[in-house]
Amino acid sequence: MDLQISVFLLFVLFTAGHSLSCYQCTSLSSSCAQTTCSNGVTSCISASLYFGNGSIITAKSCALPIGCPTGSINLGIGKIASTCCNTDLCNSLAAPDPAIVPNGNKCYYCDGQSCTSTVSCSGSEDRCFKATGNFQSQPIDVKGCVSKSICDIVSVFDTFVGGVSCCSGNLCNSAQSVTQSFLFLCCSLLYFILLH
Repeated sequence: MDLQISVFLLFVLFTAGHSLSCYQCTSLSSSCAQTTCSNGVTSCISASLYFGNGSIITAKSCALPIGCPTGSINLGIGKIASTCCNTDLCNSLAAPDPAIVPNGNKCYYCDGQSCTSTVSCSGSEDRCFKATGNFQSQPIDVKGCVSKSICDIVSVFDTFVGGVSCCSGNLCNSAQSVTQSFLFLCCSLLYFILLH
């Protein structure tokens, strides 16, 4: 009986005492620090924002406890790619640039002046999305292509941005004009997802 209790206690100590460790940083920092994730977090995330001009912003962190999407968002003027993993310090690499091979789906995107331009979706981007938000008390619209895995956790975005919806089918996110640039919203959204 004492042997069974000892084995049970040893098992509990080894399984309950381990917390996931991830790298945490942005590409604006000189190096990434190792951090221990809070209880309930089972994934590390690495996300990269790829701009059309070739510049890249990368962020790494513990994932949110409610889920960790691997996929991409195509904003027309840039893409956000994220990848998740579930072992210690597994997020050492940047999220890979999303596939550039079109998959046949098209969505509207906003260029800062209007939301009437279209973008060809690629890779796993099988949905269109639209979101509304406010930046300095000004309404901002964001539209583009998105992977289903990211749509599945749309409630995360909805608490921060508001009015997020995904749809299936070509150009299902309807054209509509806007007057504000949405770059600040996208960077804020990336920051919130990764470092909140």
